[in-house]
Amino acid sequence: QDTQLRSVDLDHVIKLLESSNSKDLEKEQLKTLKKVAKHFENGFPLKDLEQIMRILGLCAGKVKEQEAFTEPLCELIKLSGLPFQKKKSSDEVNYSTAVAQYIAKLGYLMAVPSSQVRIQICKCVISFYKMDPPGKLLSGYQPTSANYKIQMAEFAGLAPILVSSLASVENQLTEKLWVLKALQHLSISGVNCRLMMKAQAASRLCLYLNGADPSGQLVFRSSDILWNLLENASKEDIIKQLSSLECIHALKEAFVDVLHGFRHRDHQLRNDLLVIAVLLSENVAVPVIESGFAKLLIVLATFTEVKIPNALVKDLKLTYSYEDFEMKKLLFSVIGVLSKHPSAAQLLSENDVMPALLYYVKPNQKPGFHDWSAAQYEELQLHAIAVLASVAPVLVDKYLSCQANTLLLVFLEWCIGQDPFFGQGSSFHGTGGRGNKLAQMRYSLRVLRSVVSLYDEAVKLNLCDQGAIIQLLDILKYATNKSKEDVILLEIQTDTVFILSVLCENDLHRKELFSYEGIGMLIPFLHMDPKKLYSGLGYNCLLFSALDCVWSCVVGCDIAEDHFLEKQGIFLLLDLLALKERNLCNIILGILVEFCDNAKTTLHINTWRGEKDQTAANLLIQLWRQEELELGVRRDKYGRIVDMKRPIAGHFQREQKVLPVPANCPSFAILEVSENMRAKLYSLFCKLGFEDLPGLSAEDFVTLAIIRRYIDFKVGEVWSEICAELEEEFRPVTPDEEALKAISKVSEDTGREVNVLQTELLETQLHQEIQEEKKTYKKIQATRKQREMINKSWENFLTRTSNYEALKKAKKFQEEAIEASRPKSQTQNGEVHSTDIKGLHTTIGPGRLVTVESTPCQFMGGPLAVTDLAPRKPSVCKGALKRNQK
Repeated sequence: QDTQLRSVDLDHVIKLLESSNSKDLEKEQLKTLKKVAKHFENGFPLKDLEQIMRILGLCAGKVKEQEAFTEPLCELIKLSGLPFQKKKSSDEVNYSTAVAQYIAKLGYLMAVPSSQVRIQICKCVISFYKMDPPGKLLSGYQPTSANYKIQMAEFAGLAPILVSSLASVENQLTEKLWVLKALQHLSISGVNCRLMMKAQAASRLCLYLNGADPSGQLVFRSSDILWNLLENASKEDIIKQLSSLECIHALKEAFVDVLHGFRHRDHQLRNDLLVIAVLLSENVAVPVIESGFAKLLIVLATFTEVKIPNALVKDLKLTYSYEDFEMKKLLFSVIGVLSKHPSAAQLLSENDVMPALLYYVKPNQKPGFHDWSAAQYEELQLHAIAVLASVAPVLVDKYLSCQANTLLLVFLEWCIGQDPFFGQGSSFHGTGGRGNKLAQMRYSLRVLRSVVSLYDEAVKLNLCDQGAIIQLLDILKYATNKSKEDVILLEIQTDTVFILSVLCENDLHRKELFSYEGIGMLIPFLHMDPKKLYSGLGYNCLLFSALDCVWSCVVGCDIAEDHFLEKQGIFLLLDLLALKERNLCNIILGILVEFCDNAKTTLHINTWRGEKDQTAANLLIQLWRQEELELGVRRDKYGRIVDMKRPIAGHFQREQKVLPVPANCPSFAILEVSENMRAKLYSLFCKLGFEDLPGLSAEDFVTLAIIRRYIDFKVGEVWSEICAELEEEFRPVTPDEEALKAISKVSEDTGREVNVLQTELLETQLHQEIQEEKKTYKKIQATRKQREMINKSWENFLTRTSNYEALKKAKKFQEEAIEASRPKSQTQNGEVHSTDIKGLHTTIGPGRLVTVESTPCQFMGGPLAVTDLAPRKPSVCKGALKRNQK
């Protein structure tokens, strides 16, 4: 068979086809082409593709004038759909360029004005994805790998060629459908999708959505390719191509056509088009509102809830099938997306979106009865409430007129009630809500949070008049008492605390109302384990909300502040401050500064002790040093001022040049105050005082000297900026110039004064350390001398016990010392006792303790017998004793 293959001289075939046309020659050419097709019926060898490609080109040129060449051309194209034949595995790589050129050539043959050829090319491309093994294998050949042609089609850029060919089949429905079918297969690949986008595939296909096609395949295949493009190509590029008014109109008309369809595939196609509409609506630049598409979708989303007749949905009924359920969710999504459009507010208001969404803010009264199932209703309910959180801030007036706050508070009351309810928790919005009402509570609180975030007084007053503060405290207690810790409960607590903060801010009566129960619930949040802040569950958000609540609901109300102090709230704030978390520190310092207006607060701050008995003053100074280190403020190794002209300027501030700004804009020196914690730390020390602060070291006092003059240094910075600005444009008059120099000198002198004070503090500390060192040295000396004396005494003792002569010498020395200690004048009648004990054989002197033993009673007549036998006077006590005995 291999010999037969070689017997076909392809060069001869090419020459034959290039010859001038005649009747006899035409028959010979057709006969030769059939012979070629016969010999290559199992597929073309890779090595012959270049010649086959030339043959295809010659045949295509003849088809335009001689229709007889159409059939052999189609036959050769059909054979191109079979696996190519290779001799070696390396042939696939070696011939990759030739194969890519061949496949591209097939795409360019779409320009041949023959319906049969075009359809055959499309079938050939489709066969790349349904590769069947050849019936017979050529001797010594094997088919290429299954994905080889698909990869080569990507390399050749076949997809954009076919997209471009759509223009040539614009009016031929059958050919257009075949091209779309081929593009369906090609668009599975991300590479092909990106290439198709360069050929403007999205906009071309969108315009085909509403083309005339009784079979419905045109809209189906076009939408399927658009889906593949959305999945595999850049969504931004696709939306950009579809953002023209013409494309949106085409999408709208296609959607309306399938909207009234009754078949299952019509409903699926409707939902597919709706998803594309949702994606397009996310871009504000897309004219969904101008085209009327947005209004149609809004009416579709609300017509079952508001029951208002509308011509757009006349005779349209929902069947409560799965596809209709999916459409309902997609329509809710459209409303959520449109709520972000600045120009959509009026459209949403006019078409009763607010009442339609509030329809779901209630328990399901009759689940599953000729309506959605319980699970479906719950999913729609949660989705509607989630969308309401986006729509409510846009339609505040409509929100209040529909009494949405009342509905939400009643619904929240049901959420914490004991009514039996078994949430399905099977949807995206129902996460964590299986067997409970937590999902409903979560999204209802989100709605309240979204509207109170507007800080609209009408909304706040409406909520408070209905007892929202007490009810929210009940919800907070309900969520806090749950034993489990999960994201849903933490979010509920965070949102509740935030809503309370907004409601109580700047209102003394509401703060008092909050303080009775709220502070007791707030304290555990401040007592949170710091490790939980990094758990990722949302404890950090809860803590920030709790701190915000302290600032909004406690500070400024004497009753609430006293209650907070009784609960040791200041201690908890300082414990959190000791973590030195930058985001926390700024908020806590602000709270402490405000709290210090209460006279009892300073006592609590000074009483607090942290780890290793750290005081609050020491902690605040450490925070100051940490802040200056981050800012790059210049200090020497002892913490003293280095730059006398700009003693508190950071690295960025030193490099900042004078910038021309309007008069009403603050300068950099002023802006810097709000960008770090130093101003708050200074304010706090002003409240606590700079004297008699406990637990400070010399290093702390050095830093405290800078803090004390912070406001003077800051004033100096402002004057320095004024001078720099004046130097750029003006020369001040002599008196003003002298005044500015004097002011600058005052600021510089202040820096030097502080530097001198810091040096004195360090020298005083050094002197104290030297004195303490001397005291310690004297103690060491005394201890050493005492140890030497003990050692010498011990050596003398050993000498006396081991050397008799030394003992006698010591004895003699002892006697002489005793004799020398006696007074020189002898007592006339006094008796002199000898210090020598007769018959003593010990070798050591008596110790400090003496053991005394009594004389035996047989010699003395009893323990109380009188030892002195001389006559004495009778004792009065003895006589009294005798009388008692009588």
